[in-house]
Amino acid sequence: MSAGIRQRRDAGFTLIEVLIALVVVAVALLALSRAASVQISNFDALRERTLAGWVAANVLADARIAPERPTPGRSDGRVELAGRAWRWQREVSAIPQSEILRIEVRVFHGDDKDPSASLNGFRGFEP
Repeated sequence: MSAGIRQRRDAGFTLIEVLIALVVVAVALLALSRAASVQISNFDALRERTLAGWVAANVLADARIAPERPTPGRSDGRVELAGRAWRWQREVSAIPQSEILRIEVRVFHGDDKDPSASLNGFRGFEP
């Protein structure tokens, strides 16, 4: 009879083995959730930089195709893109001994102090 009871006991897992397996699974799930959180955060940052880059490209394109050349100096404005409010600053400066204007555009999300994107471009004089 003791041999039959012994075989039945050897066939299953002990409580310690089950607890260790649960700890391993919990640690793995915690690591996976942390990795997913980081990926979501990175995706949001990438989306913000992409949208800010589009705003900067639009502001630069407007300065390039405008009928009149932009005047040197700083200007700013606000625009909404993809349901978000963006603030842009455009700095136009003349390149010495050249007929080319340098245009620098910085785009900020809302009232942020650090730009989400910046873009530089040039515009020449028309004949």
